[in-house]
Amino acid sequence: MTDQTMAGRTVLVTGASDGIGAETARVLAAKGATVHVTGRSAEKLRPVAEAVGTEPLVADFSRLDDVRRLAAQVGERVEKLDVLMNNAGGTFAPSKTTHDGHEPNFQVNHLAPFLLTNLLRPQLAAAGSSLVVNTSSIGNLMGKIVLDDLDYERRRAIEFPAYGTGKLMNIVFTRGITQRWAEDGIVSVAVHPGPVGSSFGRDSWFVGLLYRSPLKRFATISVPDGAAPLIALAEGGPVHEVNGRYYSRFHADGRENKQAHDQTVIDGLWERSAALVGVG
Repeated sequence: MTDQTMAGRTVLVTGASDGIGAETARVLAAKGATVHVTGRSAEKLRPVAEAVGTEPLVADFSRLDDVRRLAAQVGERVEKLDVLMNNAGGTFAPSKTTHDGHEPNFQVNHLAPFLLTNLLRPQLAAAGSSLVVNTSSIGNLMGKIVLDDLDYERRRAIEFPAYGTGKLMNIVFTRGITQRWAEDGIVSVAVHPGPVGSSFGRDSWFVGLLYRSPLKRFATISVPDGAAPLIALAEGGPVHEVNGRYYSRFHADGRENKQAHDQTVIDGLWERSAALVGVG
């Protein structure tokens, strides 16, 4: 029998249709957690939900109304949320704007999880002590947050830097939670799981080419290896040692873009994101 280190804890994993999200969900459920899973593919999500023993929650993060509906559904299912794993994301062609008119790397990697986390704050606070895990990437190093042009309306969006900017925003958002929600007992951490050989690049022609080529086995680690740092953080729970930090796999204080500790950026991104999605 697997250890029951997560017994009594309720978890929501986003991006759980496959890859490290699905693996994380299955392992945490095996460790005794009640795990709710969400993803954009109903077909892929269904077997994952069956494996963890809950009903699937289908939501497309390129539609903010889907995120609002998801938050409402989670609120109906759970009174408290011990762990929120903000794992959904990927690389996207910037020219294909979302249903809401946003640059897709910005919306799917940052704006949607920002909205979801804010809407689930009551459930996170109800746990008394809870943890938000934001899946980031070493790609944050090539990001650049321009507060007055988050949607690339005045500059050209290039796919990899736009993705890196979204991953940088994950770290900046983590710091914002740490600073703003401490009184609710909400701890937040960002983590780079490593270069995982999953369907991460399915929306990117270039990344997809790499991930489908023989180079994949040299460039990537397995899905269980990629999920392991997320699982470890969830098991460790909302401890002070991880609060506001960025982990490179199991190691605290991974390599960060210099903007990640810029207070003007931390406050500015939160305020502008809140205005865009209509949260307080």
